[in-house]
Amino acid sequence: MRSHTAGPDMDGPVVLFDGVCNLCNSAVMFTIRRDPHGRVRFAALQSDAGQRLLARHDLPAVSFDTFVLVEGNRAYMQSTAGLRVLRRLRYPWPLLYGFIAVPKPLRDAVYRWVARNRYRWFGQREQCMMPTPELRRRFLE
Repeated sequence: MRSHTAGPDMDGPVVLFDGVCNLCNSAVMFTIRRDPHGRVRFAALQSDAGQRLLARHDLPAVSFDTFVLVEGNRAYMQSTAGLRVLRRLRYPWPLLYGFIAVPKPLRDAVYRWVARNRYRWFGQREQCMMPTPELRRRFLE
């Protein structure tokens, strides 16, 4: 895989997130602070890189009510994506991966409830987050 300048093919997992959602942006910053080796990369669902990865995995390119984790040739969504991201973070967060044992329909029902209410509870931005120069290498363009 190549660096972020070559497009969305790159080393490590990629999290696709709603770039205008305050909760989603907070989740990205949470992940960055707890991923000391900088292995997880990011792209807004609305970005060109995000749209290319969605298309590559035959996922809807207009609905931004979930975030997606792309690992290799697989794409994970909703609660499974979130738990797989937590598994990659600094201790104690990987312990939460144990919730993978909860039946997926139940986990995803909770996820969808939060997703439906995220703008009302946490607000949204006028435009996608612009990473600082120090964080830019973690984002696909």
